[in-house]
Amino acid sequence: MPASPASPRPNAVVGVLALAGIVVALMQTLVIPIIPELPKLLDASASDAAWAVTATLLASAVATPVVGRLGDMFGKRRMLLLSLVLLIAGSAVCALSDTLVPMVVGRALQGLSAAVIPLGISIMRDELPVERLAGATAVMSASLGVGGALGLPAAALIADKLDWHMLFWLAGALGAVSLVLVLALVPESAVRSGGRFDVLGGLGMAAGLASLLLAISKGGDWGWSSGTVLGLFAAAVVILLVWGWWELHTLEPLVDLRTTARRQVLFTNLASVAIGFSMFAMSLVLPQLLQLPEATGYGLGRSLLTTGFVMAPSGLVMMAFAPVSAKVSKARGPKVTLMIGALIVAAGYALNIVLMAEVWHLVLVSCVISAGIGFAYGAMPSLIMGAVPPSETAAANSLNTLMRSLGTSVASAIAGVILAQLTIDLGGFALPSENAFKVVMAIGAGAALLAAAIASFIPRHRPAGPVADPAPADGAATEPASVR
Repeated sequence: MPASPASPRPNAVVGVLALAGIVVALMQTLVIPIIPELPKLLDASASDAAWAVTATLLASAVATPVVGRLGDMFGKRRMLLLSLVLLIAGSAVCALSDTLVPMVVGRALQGLSAAVIPLGISIMRDELPVERLAGATAVMSASLGVGGALGLPAAALIADKLDWHMLFWLAGALGAVSLVLVLALVPESAVRSGGRFDVLGGLGMAAGLASLLLAISKGGDWGWSSGTVLGLFAAAVVILLVWGWWELHTLEPLVDLRTTARRQVLFTNLASVAIGFSMFAMSLVLPQLLQLPEATGYGLGRSLLTTGFVMAPSGLVMMAFAPVSAKVSKARGPKVTLMIGALIVAAGYALNIVLMAEVWHLVLVSCVISAGIGFAYGAMPSLIMGAVPPSETAAANSLNTLMRSLGTSVASAIAGVILAQLTIDLGGFALPSENAFKVVMAIGAGAALLAAAIASFIPRHRPAGPVADPAPADGAATEPASVR
């Protein structure tokens, strides 16, 4: 591993890590413009071609907590570089693919890079001055939304004008640029926990999460009452219960469940699930409203490229509100910031129920919701880092990222069922009805209000520092950091 830079420059570190986060988020949206064409492009059935999306979801869910723990143990910069290498390799495999199997393999490799954002936040905690930490982590969290919002119009333009393989060459090139910049400008932290990796814990978490997310993502295709889906849900429950018992009884767990059970960490993670649900509901509803034919009476009949440009401002709004989130957190605490963000998101969905007839209505709604997401995502890392020791920062942030992803997966499943059940007939085709979209918006608003309610139980926050371990929660006795 090349030697890391000796004297970090805060602005350079923040800029490089945010760029890496944007590149990883961009990877998630690259395939959206070509999803309808994938069966023909890969000579596969529609259900088989969907694995190009499912593989990324499963790989990222498994990799995020595992790589976060490895970062705490062996070096966060080292794991960040490995994640970017996997992104580049996966992009190259996809770019060279014309059949299903290599495409799925490449997309899985891309998914293994999902830990870049929590690793970047953890590096910031170790390397930046305390006064810069809140703003920097807010920007890093917002990179997820920026990459997703800007990736859609860019990917749609490339898919429309160039060969679809260029989408993945672009992802690989951006990943290579990020890799070089991290090597040149981002230092390796001396804060490491050491110890042995919990192999059984990693395998148990991987099996449990894969069963759960596979059931959620494929339930609509396979049937929610089918034996396969019910069996996967049952397997997930059993495996995760056994995994939890193991984590509580092993000396060096993959996830320290006692730390996770601290009130500040627990309620932040629960709120993250609800916020993740709300964020993805917008991503499902607004593009469909924009692209449905005008003959429906509520669709706007726009192209995918136009839809991408309509959604792009939301990412910029999210990034613009990141420093505002940091200032509110500094003045009032990140708990208040998280609650404000959740309430803004709820207001955005309520606005969408009454404003959905014009393009500018949807631009306004997406910007309002994204402003709330920017507030909420900026507050979560600060809440997590204020409750865990530096030696567990990457693992704790990775688990929080996983909770958001779980929320988005549940949102996709629930919204998919609603949009498939409440339909109208147009020329022999069943299309989601206007009421279906309004129901999804109402559920998105309810999820945001639930996040605000959960956040109200978070205790008063102590500012996250780069060194000090937090005091034990709820009057627990003090233990050495190595003792579980």
